[in-house]
This record gives sequence, structure tokens and C-alpha cells, in this order.
Amino acid sequence: MQTQVLTLSPEEAKAVEARYRIVRRSVDARQRQLKVILTVLTDDEGNKIEHDAPVPLYTPPVYQDVHRSGRSVSIIGAGPAGLFAALTLLEHGIRPIIYERGKDVSARKRDIALLNRNEGLNPESNYCFGEGGAGTFSDGKLFSRSKKRGNMQRVMEIFHHFGAPDSILYETHAHIGSDKLPGIIRRMRECILSHGGEIHFGTKITSLNQITNHQPLITNAPIILAIGHSAHDTYRMLASEGVALASKGCAMGVRVEHPQSLINKWMYHMGEQSDLLQYVGNASYSLVTQVMDRGVYSFCMCPGGHIVPAGSGDEVCVVNGMSASLRNSPYANSGIVVTIPPFATAMEGLDFQEQLEHIAWEQVRIAGGNAAQAPAQRLKDFVEGRASQDLPACSYLPGIVPSRLDRWLPEQIGPYLQQGFRDFDRKYPGYLTNDAVIVGVESRSSSPIRIVRDAETMQSISHPGLYPCGEGAGYAGGITSSALDGIQAALRIVNQ
Repeated sequence: MQTQVLTLSPEEAKAVEARYRIVRRSVDARQRQLKVILTVLTDDEGNKIEHDAPVPLYTPPVYQDVHRSGRSVSIIGAGPAGLFAALTLLEHGIRPIIYERGKDVSARKRDIALLNRNEGLNPESNYCFGEGGAGTFSDGKLFSRSKKRGNMQRVMEIFHHFGAPDSILYETHAHIGSDKLPGIIRRMRECILSHGGEIHFGTKITSLNQITNHQPLITNAPIILAIGHSAHDTYRMLASEGVALASKGCAMGVRVEHPQSLINKWMYHMGEQSDLLQYVGNASYSLVTQVMDRGVYSFCMCPGGHIVPAGSGDEVCVVNGMSASLRNSPYANSGIVVTIPPFATAMEGLDFQEQLEHIAWEQVRIAGGNAAQAPAQRLKDFVEGRASQDLPACSYLPGIVPSRLDRWLPEQIGPYLQQGFRDFDRKYPGYLTNDAVIVGVESRSSSPIRIVRDAETMQSISHPGLYPCGEGAGYAGGITSSALDGIQAALRIVNQ
């Protein structure tokens, strides 16, 4: 079999997608005329292969029954790194035992609904903690900038095997959606349990030997440490027990939200009601600039999405973005963050992050807000250093309150963002508008800590048998790279 690349109008692309087997799809919005680039599967004579032709998309995974397996592995965390590690172990006949501090996705949904209604935060069940990890309810984008070795396509195939749409197998920037991911995560859990694995919810690791309620952790087996980047208490426990930690570079900033119609106009050169949208969907963007010694860039851009509360403790304010599978809200939001170099120590970086989140929370109180509300400022007012007398409509359900982010964001972040927004406006005139609003703070785009491991064995350099992996360990930056890191950790154990 071979492939053929086609450059088509959106209407032509829709007809081809409906009939033939697609290998890759992307949208080219660089010119005034919108184009869709399709890579189509063909036979040896160059004929396009139709959807119903008996060509396997991929080899599906085969999971073994491990009820009587003589080998087991403890996994701390049921995010993408932990779940994909567990599934990999099942493929090789090893029993995974997962410990997750949060709840299953169904119970987690109820806690998140209460949070969105400003009715209270459950510190163990929220947008950060619970089955599926932070990505389950924060968006479901499957795009990674990771250049590490590994079969990223296999991650897509496993998601597809558990119910993700066909499009994730060929979209350049694949996306599942926060409305679809819970069902996929539930099916992964059911697979793990039905094949003999174990999952224990509401069980937080409190030491390297114990979990919640002083129950002993199975320590005669390898431990895959797949905590998320918001597990600050776990970082401090690891430090107290002498696990090797290091400071790493990270990025922090704000969420910016525009009307989606403006983004479509800039990216697609189209009017608000263009019929082309039904073929290509709402537009996204990726922006980066250099301001003095630091990068300023867009992160986790959510077309047709919502801003959500992503804190995991009391007296902090953290925001993130999400979008459902249809990406059809009237808003477009993105994290705009500033690179921050490594701090002198790992704990110093964690302290800075927590202080920033607490300052944001305090600013809400000063403005007369409450609970999960967030501080906000019109974008142009922020850049030009003036108060916003009122705020535009915003997708953030708990509500926003006016605040002078231009005054209280620390010098490592605020001035860089102001110049970054000016630079972005030069690329997309009109980006810097008071129809847009910034909401603070986007502080958890990555962890300021790395749990140091050996490059070959993936084991902690201080604690053999402990395999730190995923975003919380400082070796990944999203759903797909975390899942891949979990797979690789499991394979190291398999091949011992």
C-alpha cells in the first residue's frame, strides 16, 4: 500500500473523507483561500482505498488474564501515565495494582459540577485529581511537541480501541473532548479490572511504604510513580524521604479568552457565519515570541471551549481550559505563559508556584469575590496598565471579578506577558483588544520539579525499584507524552 497527498477545498475534502481511508489530515490557513491537506491510503496501482475495504487500521492490543499472575506492579496515580502503564503490563501478563487519591470519573463529575457552581472544592476530587488525571476534564487534546523516542501513534490507537473517534488516527492536532474522555477512561478501567488488575480509589500515598489510613503499600514489587503535576503534598513527602528531586524550568501566566468569531476571522479569513466552518471547525492558533531572555507562548489552546477552575486546595486560584468534542462554544481561550528558568532548589520552585496561586486567590477576596471566582482584566487594559471598569462575558462558570493583574503579577511574568501580547498583535492585528479578557492564573502548565531518574532504566537514582514517570515526574507535558512515558516505564519492568 501507498499514500497520496491531496490539497483540496473544504467541500472537496469532506467528500473525500466520507469515502476513502484517510491517513493524515491538516488545515492550511496560511493563504487567503482555505485548504485542507489529506493524505489518502492507496493500493499499489495508486487507486484510493475506500472506507469499507478490508485494510486493518492497526493491530489491536491483546490483554492477558492476570488473576493468577506471579508478577505485580504497584502504580501510584490513574492519569494517562498510570493507566497506559497498567494496560501495557496487562499485555505482558503482569498484574497492575493502581492507587488513585481521587474518585472514579462518574463521582468526579459530580464534584466538578459542584465546583463549577461555586458550591465547594473537594481537594481530592476535582479537575486535577481523580480517574484519568487532569486531562480528562481539561480538554482531551492529543497533540504533543515531544520529540522523545516512542510510538506516539500507538497511544492514539489505544485511545481509539477504547472508543475515541476515527479522526484521532489521522488528525494533525487530534482531539477527543472533555465530554467523550470520561467514557473512554471508564472502559479502560473496566478492561483492567476484568483482566485481573486492581484499582483502589481514595487511596493517597503518604509515604513510600504506606497509603491512606496507614495501609501498607506493596513494596516487594516495582512501583510506578505516576503522580500528576498538582500533587504538591506528594512532592514534599518524597523530599522528606530523601527521593532525589531537581528543579526544572516551567512556565506560568494567564488564560486569555477572545470571541471565537475573531479567531476564525484571523485564521480563516472568513466571516462569522461562513458555511466553511462546518467542514473545518472553529479555528485555533499557536503563538510564540521571545521577550528579552524568556519565551512567551500559547499553551493548551481551546477553540470553542471554556475556562475552568483547576485548583486543588484551599486559598488558591488556578485556571485551565477545556473544550467538548464539538468545540462549539462562542469562546476561544488559551494559556499564555512565560518560561521560567529552574530555581535554586526544587522546593523553591514549588513555593513560587503556590505563592502566585495564593496571591490570585487574595485578589479575588480584595475585589469582593468568593470561592472559585477568578481575577480578570480586559486584555488591552492589562497591556496599557489601566483598570477595567467592567468585564466582557466570559466562559468561566464560577465567575470573574475585576482585578489589576498588571500590578500584582510578579516581575518574572507580568511585563513579559504585556510585551508578548503586543508582539502577538503584530502578527494578528486586532488580537490586542478589550473584547478579550485575561483570567488568572495559569500556573500549572508544567511542574517546576523533576523526580530524577536514570536515563536508561527509568528508575529513581536514589530509590531503585521506583519508576517516576509522566507529567508529575517532570518527563512529559500532556496526555499523549504522559501516556507514552507510562508505556515506556512499564516496558522497562517487563524487560527486567
